[in-house]
Amino acid sequence: MRCDLIIRDATIFDGTGAARQRGDVGVTGERITAIGDLGAASADREVIAGGLAVSPGFIDAHTHDDRALLCGPACLLCKMSQGVTTVVVGNCGISLAPVRMGARPVPPLDLLGDESWWVFDSFAAYAERLAAAPPPVNALALIGHMSLRVEAMGGDLDRPASAAEAGRMQARLAQALAEGAAGFSTGLWYPPSQHAPTDEVIAIAEALRAARGLYVTHMRDEAAGVLDSLEESLRIGSAAGVPVVISHHKCTLPENYGRSGETLALLERAAQRQPVAFDVYPYAASSTVLMADRVRADVPVRVTWSVPHPEMVGRMLADIAAEWGLSLQQAAAQLLPAGAIYFQIDEADVRRILAHPLSMVGSDGLPHDSFPHPRLWGSFPRVLGHYARELGLFSLEQAVHKMTGRTAAVFGLPDRGVLRPGAFADLVLFDPATVRDSATFEAPATPAEGIVETWVNGQSIYTHAAGASEARPGRLLARAG
Repeated sequence: MRCDLIIRDATIFDGTGAARQRGDVGVTGERITAIGDLGAASADREVIAGGLAVSPGFIDAHTHDDRALLCGPACLLCKMSQGVTTVVVGNCGISLAPVRMGARPVPPLDLLGDESWWVFDSFAAYAERLAAAPPPVNALALIGHMSLRVEAMGGDLDRPASAAEAGRMQARLAQALAEGAAGFSTGLWYPPSQHAPTDEVIAIAEALRAARGLYVTHMRDEAAGVLDSLEESLRIGSAAGVPVVISHHKCTLPENYGRSGETLALLERAAQRQPVAFDVYPYAASSTVLMADRVRADVPVRVTWSVPHPEMVGRMLADIAAEWGLSLQQAAAQLLPAGAIYFQIDEADVRRILAHPLSMVGSDGLPHDSFPHPRLWGSFPRVLGHYARELGLFSLEQAVHKMTGRTAAVFGLPDRGVLRPGAFADLVLFDPATVRDSATFEAPATPAEGIVETWVNGQSIYTHAAGASEARPGRLLARAG
C-alpha cells in the first residue's frame, strides 16, 4: 500500500468515545485509507508520533467566524492552533448573509464588523465567495434570525414582526437553506430580537421542516427565566419538527448559580421525546457586546473593544468608571459601541454542564475583538488539559468525543468527527501529557501548548513549530438531515 501520509505509532482516539488504541493512520488524498499496523505500507510523508495522540480534528460547535473565514489563514490561527478543523458559523441570530448593510449594523450584529463586511444579499453569494477563496478550515453555516429581522423590518425592531414580515423572513430562510445553509439560529436575549414573540420564531422556523435543518438558539434568558426559556426553545423545535441545539448553555448571574441541576434535568426529560443537544464553553465568564443597562456591580466586566475609547481595551470597567468619576452604567455608555467579558458564571455549573452526556464543546470566541475572551484561543486544549487530564472530570476519550464525534452527529456531518477508513482526513496530533490552554484573561491571544499538527481534508494547515501554512483546503459543508 502507498499513501500520501502515514502517522506512525500513534495513540489513536477515534472520536466515538471508544478506548484508545496504538497504531498507524494512513491518508490518501482527502480521506483516511487505513488504520492499524501499516508497517508494510509506505508514504510520501511519514510522521513518527512516538505515542502522541491522533484524533479527529475538533469541531467548534459555536463560533462567530463568518467573517474570519473570508480573511485567510491568519484570521483563523486561533482555531488551527487548537486543532479545530471545522467551525459552525451564524450563531446567536447573527449571520453575515443574507443581508446587505448600508450603515453600521446595530449591536450585536457589529460583532462581525461594520457595514463594509455586510455585502452578501444571498447565502449563495457568501458560499460563492468561500468557494472562490477557500478557508483553511471547513465550515457549516446557520442563518441568523437577527440578520433576517433587520432586513425584513427595516430596522424597526422594537415590536413583533407582522405576518407579512415573518413571511418574508421565512422565504429568505428557505432560500438560504436551498443554497446550502444548515439551519436557523436565534439570539432572543438581544435587543434586536427580544421583541420577537415565540409565534414569530415558529413561523420563520417552519422553513426548516422540509429542509430538515436545525434550530440553534441563544435563548431569551439564561438567568432567572432560564427554565422558561428552555421550554420555549423546545416548543419552537417541536413545532417545526426539527432538532434543537441550545447555545452556550449556562446559568448566569450570582442568584442563579447552581441551577444547572434543574436545567440539565429538564433537558434530559426533553431528550426522551425530541432531539436536543447543547454546547458549552469551558470558562466561567461570558463575552458579547457591552450593554450599559445590563451592567451590575456584582458582575465584574472587562472591556474587549471600544470604538470611541480604544485606549481602554483590556481594562476593567470598574477601574475606568472610577478614573472617569462616573457610575458603571455611565462609563459603559461612554464606551459604546464596545464589547465586554462578563464574569457571571459559576465554575461548578460549568463543570456539571460540560460533563453531561448531551454536551459538546463550542468556543463562542469573538475573533474581531481587540482583546478577546481567552476561549477564542484556548477552549479545546483547555478541555483536554485542564478538565480531562488535571481535574479528571471525564476521560480523554470522552473529551475527544465531545469535540468530534458527538458534534458531527448533532450537526449531521457524515464522515467527519471520526477516525475510520473512508472518513475525511481532518486530524489533529497532540501530546496528551502537555496539551493545555495558554491563553488567559490578561493575555488572551496566546496559542495553546501541546498541539503538534492539524490537517484538514488531508492537508497540513498548522504545525506548532511553524504556525499556519498557506494551505486552504477547507470547504463549506452541507448538513445531512
